[in-house]
Amino acid sequence: MEKTVAHLWPALLNGLTTTMTISLAALILGVPLALLLAAAGRGARWIRGLAGIYLSFWRGTPILVQLLIIFYVLPLLGLELDPIVAAIVALALNTAAFQSEIYRAGLQAIPKGEIEAAKMLGLSARTIFLHIEAPQAFRTMLPAIVGEMQALVKNSSLVSVIAVTDLTRRAQQVAASTFRPLDAYASALILYVAIGVILAGVGLLIERRLSHRSEGQ
Repeated sequence: MEKTVAHLWPALLNGLTTTMTISLAALILGVPLALLLAAAGRGARWIRGLAGIYLSFWRGTPILVQLLIIFYVLPLLGLELDPIVAAIVALALNTAAFQSEIYRAGLQAIPKGEIEAAKMLGLSARTIFLHIEAPQAFRTMLPAIVGEMQALVKNSSLVSVIAVTDLTRRAQQVAASTFRPLDAYASALILYVAIGVILAGVGLLIERRLSHRSEGQ
């Protein structure tokens, strides 16, 4: 039994690496599209309409269906994707829809008086965004961004259906090979919980450092 348990963790940690790689890549790749969607709210009516259709689809349909569409339908259109790439693309398109709302709310939370005062001082739009809007918005958005990263890690458990050997897939393989499903799935659960706690802790640490820095200025 000790040998079985000892051989369980390396496989699960390997799957955890894949899970975190997919989740982080999807989060980062979703940022540019999310910013465009957030900016679309200030655009022309037809632009807002297109953004609304995108948001309705990616926020209103199951992630499992989205994964299957990306993985199985795109090859019919001549676009073959590796399972990991398909997983990252699907999750990136999904998280962009949720991140866009985070960015929109964060930018709207900035007092308009500060922006107007900066314009009166002759500051450029780029300077205003980098030194006034972005820092304040980031502090406001940080808890929601951490929450979205946690959601991505949980949602990534579905990528096992397209043969990606993530943490969930590894747990399934270990359970099947050792005939100890309780050990395998309980260990995977512990890893998922640990990652969630670590992400929350990192977000809280960054938030405190930013608060101390702003107080010191």
